Amino acid sequence: MELIEKLKEKNVRFIQMWFTDIVGNAKSFSIPVDEFEDAIKNGKGFDGSSIEGFTRIQESDMVAKPDINTLQVFPWKDDNRVAKVFCDIYNPDGTPYEGDPRYILKKNLKIAEDKGFTYYVGPEVEYFYFTSPKRTEVLDKGGYFDLTPPDIGDELRRKTIVALESMGIGVEYSHHEVGPSQHEIDLKYSEALRMADNVITYKYIVKKIAQQAGYFASFMPKPLFGENGSGMHTHQSLFKGDKNVFFSEEPPYYLSPLAKKFIAGLLHYSKEITFITNQWVNSYKRLVPGYEAPVYVSWACRNRSTLLRVPQYKPGKESATRIEYRSPDPAANPYFAFAVMLRAGLAGIENDFELPPPVEENIFEFTEEKLKKRNIELLPGSLIEAIKEAEKSKLIRDTLGEATFFKLLENKEKIWNKYRGLITSYEIENDLPVM
Repeated sequence: MELIEKLKEKNVRFIQMWFTDIVGNAKSFSIPVDEFEDAIKNGKGFDGSSIEGFTRIQESDMVAKPDINTLQVFPWKDDNRVAKVFCDIYNPDGTPYEGDPRYILKKNLKIAEDKGFTYYVGPEVEYFYFTSPKRTEVLDKGGYFDLTPPDIGDELRRKTIVALESMGIGVEYSHHEVGPSQHEIDLKYSEALRMADNVITYKYIVKKIAQQAGYFASFMPKPLFGENGSGMHTHQSLFKGDKNVFFSEEPPYYLSPLAKKFIAGLLHYSKEITFITNQWVNSYKRLVPGYEAPVYVSWACRNRSTLLRVPQYKPGKESATRIEYRSPDPAANPYFAFAVMLRAGLAGIENDFELPPPVEENIFEFTEEKLKKRNIELLPGSLIEAIKEAEKSKLIRDTLGEATFFKLLENKEKIWNKYRGLITSYEIENDLPVM
């Protein structure tokens, strides 16, 4: 097989077969390169009973089939090079496994495709560097866009970009973020399935480069008290062929009626899809007023205190017309996050939702009375609030499928119940001495 021969010419000896569990953790097993042709034709069996959200132990056999379009060779060069490929997961009878996050995103993209749409996304994925996974000691004291020559993180970020580009993953730009030792690398806009794969790869490469240098990278939404958390602001648009259907020549926002309905759908379903876009207890330490976190269900053009922002239109850049949904964090499962954002937007189009007026003032300065007067709601303030919103969500159930929907709810309820029983250092320091 020609593909196998090309891999051998590059000294590739092993292929990592990649997929994710339902919360978006990357999983893999390796095969020798000589087994890859058989894997392409027949798939490779594995035990799915130990994968979160996959099968029960009495139904454990599963099959991983590589999508050769996702084959990438890691840039680390030695005599036993490794490549990786994303896999689609199947049942032993050859039917797609309904709980495979990649399959779930594909299924929802097909809904858009049947309406003539291609869904494009461009996430801004933020993260922190620390000296160790055991403590939050930062590598620098830099701030937003700071240029600090001694900054170790800047060098790590540069090496990460070189590695990503060597694997065919385009990078738009990168910079130091607001928090100390906080960084952002923006991946080049692409179709949603490819982007979800790229986000999983990106997170792995960021961590690997940091590890090679003796440091640790974390995509935890809020690792440092009193500092900004890490987001995954997601730019998105719909195309028909080469035409961006979000664009209109009508000022001031240059948004088509379809784009306005898509935005209205995202706003309408935002409280329930937060369960997917912000799936961890720690996610809600970031989603608090201030710290540039978008907690208010509203939209605007330049205003970054709103949940949804429309980047300013530039003449001649019609294809770049997009919306930016700002609440997701980088610890979300990108397959599920892109799927629910798409379905919320499509629901806005299908149901002819009306877009409320934009809010161009700084909402962080609004009083409770003013928020009520303007009918501005807040996103869930904790994981249990998000769970309660999700439990009644027909949209999430339809997006994920019945079985995965209930498995994810079960997973998050277990996490919440474990968390709420913890005794924190805050309680010991502040309550123990006075009670």
